[in-house]
Amino acid sequence: MNNDNSSTEQLSFVRNSIAAAIQIGLLFLLAAWCFDIIRPFIGVVAWAAIIAVAIFPLHNKLAGLLGGRRKTSSVIIVLIGLSILLVPTWSLTGSSIETARTLAQGLESGTLTVPPPRAEVADWPVIGKKVHAAWTEAADGLEGMIRNHSEQFKSFSAWLLKTLAGTALGMLGFAVSIIIAGVLLLNADVGYQKFREIGHRLGGDRGADFADLSVATVRSVAKGVLGVALIQTLLATIGLLVIGVPGAGIWAGIILILAIMQIPTLLILGPIAIWVFSTSEPVPATIFLVYSLLVSLSDNILKPMFLGRGVDVPMLVILLGAIGGMISAGIIGLFTGAVVLAVGYQLFQFWLDENLPEQKNG
Repeated sequence: MNNDNSSTEQLSFVRNSIAAAIQIGLLFLLAAWCFDIIRPFIGVVAWAAIIAVAIFPLHNKLAGLLGGRRKTSSVIIVLIGLSILLVPTWSLTGSSIETARTLAQGLESGTLTVPPPRAEVADWPVIGKKVHAAWTEAADGLEGMIRNHSEQFKSFSAWLLKTLAGTALGMLGFAVSIIIAGVLLLNADVGYQKFREIGHRLGGDRGADFADLSVATVRSVAKGVLGVALIQTLLATIGLLVIGVPGAGIWAGIILILAIMQIPTLLILGPIAIWVFSTSEPVPATIFLVYSLLVSLSDNILKPMFLGRGVDVPMLVILLGAIGGMISAGIIGLFTGAVVLAVGYQLFQFWLDENLPEQKNG
């Protein structure tokens, strides 16, 4: 009798184990399938959530000024955001296309010429002689130089076209993110409560604190890093357009990437300023050089103004997040990577600080 009961219990255990394994497998399959479906939209939605969290205080103030009309406030913010994104993009894209068209027409007609370099160019540190030699070769005959280095020019052209296509898709993604952020703002209070509830479910009271810290970090990094980078890029772009630098849109994109990575924008503006000295009068060239220095140093003033108090994220974390995000998700990843890694770093530090007293007491 005991053997029969034991066999029945074993058989029941096996059946329950198989049923549980099938259920877990089906749930895992469903979760993996859902993730595969939404994976193309993760970057766009993540950037939209970051935008919504960062500008929520502004949304609240604007809604208050409009008599509590939160929908109207959200629509206004979306329209302003799209204007800030699309108007400069359209202008810089037009400038870059016109420059490329002029270069192509000049090459076809044989009228495109490069002015010879000044003798002082050869005295530039490290790169002076190489730059002077390449510049002289281009001045003697641009078509001949292109023929002599055809493979390098083909590789560069392919890379440039790929980069421009990726940038165009990135701009479209930014526009979609701004629209989604407007929708998220309409239900921001409910979303925040749900976020805290999820944090509480995962880690109790400390999980809710994690949620609050995540929000504070997102706002701090979005304003103190991304916001400052956008301001620097805007100021640099104005200078490039005023002085008449060809391909201002391309240079502005590179400056934006450097600014987000916390790399001095003078690495780009400096050589451009030197080039301006070779092509323009001394007075405007000097003004542009001083302006470039001010733009490059402006982050030292802007960051303390925008960076949130009590939120200290090392610049190495921002750099790694920006580079890794750009490699994995393109231009949107440049923004989301810096914020996500900063949030992860802050949560890890918070977890360490919470457990350190327990370890000491133990």
